[in-house]
Amino acid sequence: MKWSQFFTSAVGRKFVMALTGLFLISFLIVHVGLNATIFNDLRYFDEQDNGSMFNRAAHFMGNSLIIRIMELGLFAGIILHIVQGYAIEMKNRSRRGTGYQVSLGNRGSKWYSRSMALLGTLILLFLIVHVAHFWVPSRITHDMESAVYHNNGVEVHNLFLKMYEVFQQEWVVILYLLGVGSLAFHLFHGFHSAFRSLGVNNKKYLALLRSLGYGFTIIVSILFALMPIAMYFDWVQP
Repeated sequence: MKWSQFFTSAVGRKFVMALTGLFLISFLIVHVGLNATIFNDLRYFDEQDNGSMFNRAAHFMGNSLIIRIMELGLFAGIILHIVQGYAIEMKNRSRRGTGYQVSLGNRGSKWYSRSMALLGTLILLFLIVHVAHFWVPSRITHDMESAVYHNNGVEVHNLFLKMYEVFQQEWVVILYLLGVGSLAFHLFHGFHSAFRSLGVNNKKYLALLRSLGYGFTIIVSILFALMPIAMYFDWVQP
């Protein structure tokens, strides 16, 4: 089989979905870890931080050549994941034809495993808003206030202040929570499903991966959800 045929076959598409999915999961680990530094401003840690740790970390990520190259890979991975996901969904729909007379519901599969395309679409819409809120002002227009920290004297974007301003809008907080919810259900199925697509069939390992996926999803989702909530209620503020 040629490579072009492989990537358009059912097996090839699932393989690409699995690889890009795991790549995006690795990005989530980095992204949630970096963003979680906003909580250093809590009084339990350093209430005089005022976003210093977060802004310096974001500045490093935005000015590292390796990270910028990986950023291009990230966008490519997202696009490829979306394209292959829709291709698989369209192929599945064309094969189904008429449905069962009696729906199996959750007895056959969980609702979120049957709604991956819908959840993926909601995540895509959320990503567009997220990129417009933060990536474009930081990377393209540079329409953002600056901050200078005495320990190194380097001027950085005050992304912490930008986050606070964005999350003072109630509709934005609700939108982000809906986006995080969609991501959570997408990951509940997608995490262990990616390993199955790569050939893991052992029931013991699959059970372990499913549990690991649930734990990962819950931790990441809670952290992402707490960020807009903490800023909206002024638990974390400039």
